[in-house]
Amino acid sequence: MTQANFSDETQTITEVVTVDLVTDQAGVMTTVTTTETSTDQFQDIKNQVVTILSELPAYLSNFFADYQKPLITVGLILGGGISIKVLLGVLGALNDVPLVAPVFELIGMGYTGWFVYRYLLKASNRQELLTEVDSFKEQVVGKNY
Repeated sequence: MTQANFSDETQTITEVVTVDLVTDQAGVMTTVTTTETSTDQFQDIKNQVVTILSELPAYLSNFFADYQKPLITVGLILGGGISIKVLLGVLGALNDVPLVAPVFELIGMGYTGWFVYRYLLKASNRQELLTEVDSFKEQVVGKNY
């Protein structure tokens, strides 16, 4: 086995030559296998990594442009879930404070009584409530729902 090193200003090349004798084939004396290892392999890998990293912003912008609506939907669902979890934590903490839970219950019963008195006792008030609900539906979903 012979090993030759060639040095240049820009790169180092190492060449490994393996010589095997072939005795079972007539007319063939040797088989020569050359394996070249150099800094070119490292340079190729480095160039591939640099190319991928330089094109990464373009890949990401194309990805976000193609999947903008689904990503917004997933983000809103995750944000809503996190908001509900935080709200339940805050309400659980407030529920542990003495007298806060009964005060909240009184506020809820008071608002329910006011709502029944204001909107549900008279037919004209019920019609006003239906008009407000329809107006709200129109604002949210549009006219053709």
